[in-house]
Amino acid sequence: MLRLFCFLALLLGVTACGKFPTYTGPEVTRIVVQKADRKMYLLHHNAVLKTYDIGLGFAPEGHKQVEGDGKTPEGEYMIDRRNPNSNFYLSIGIDYPRPRDIEVASTMGKSPGGDIFIHGRPWKNRKGGRDWTWGCIAVTNREMREIYSMVRDGTPITINP
Repeated sequence: MLRLFCFLALLLGVTACGKFPTYTGPEVTRIVVQKADRKMYLLHHNAVLKTYDIGLGFAPEGHKQVEGDGKTPEGEYMIDRRNPNSNFYLSIGIDYPRPRDIEVASTMGKSPGGDIFIHGRPWKNRKGGRDWTWGCIAVTNREMREIYSMVRDGTPITINP
């Protein structure tokens, strides 16, 4: 009976905490992704606040040009939305495609794609390799809770090759 009571108390405590913690530290002023190193950095001006190992699209080399190419975009973008009910645990959106991305894809007669996010790893993809997304940036669910609480809409993100 004592075990049951402890388990219920723990369960209630966890659900009261919500999906992600409250962040009260320095503002994240920029995100920098180094695709080749599979690293993502949250910065406050020039100071690194956090570093994460990441997964990328299933064909990670090169800049995303068209829908379905499996590449993660490269360049300067912004965090423009968040989804607490994402199919990929939690997610924050990157404002790809930009006008230049649309122009390049249209010269090929194709769509540039979209819905590029930083997100967690859903249960169905738990055993996938490192680079398994369709162009997104993936981290662990624990890391995504932290990132979701730290990063605000409007934060610039630089994605380097």
